[in-house]
Amino acid sequence: MGKLPKRFERFLKEYPQVAVAYEKLGGAVHEAGPLDEKTRILIKLALSAGAMMEGAVHAQVRKAVKAKIKNEEIRQVALLAIPTIGFPASMAVMSWIDDILDKKKGKK
Repeated sequence: MGKLPKRFERFLKEYPQVAVAYEKLGGAVHEAGPLDEKTRILIKLALSAGAMMEGAVHAQVRKAVKAKIKNEEIRQVALLAIPTIGFPASMAVMSWIDDILDKKKGKK
């Protein structure tokens, strides 16, 4: 899945109890409903995109790649965002998606 961001690694080291609680919360919310893993990942990608959180988009794309979600499905999230968050914002999201997908292909 790749190396964790340095800031997150530092957080894990400095606040291990908070990190464990955060991981437990994440696990609990994923298991709290009927959505399958693929749907949950794509929803979280869309939420990250809508909030314009570059690091979160990167993280969700890495999770999508690990879950073997097709690149076209990942990119469609940015396309679906166009009428909601606007074309320029969606293009920023697309560039963040490509940051990860291009690395996977060895383009960067």
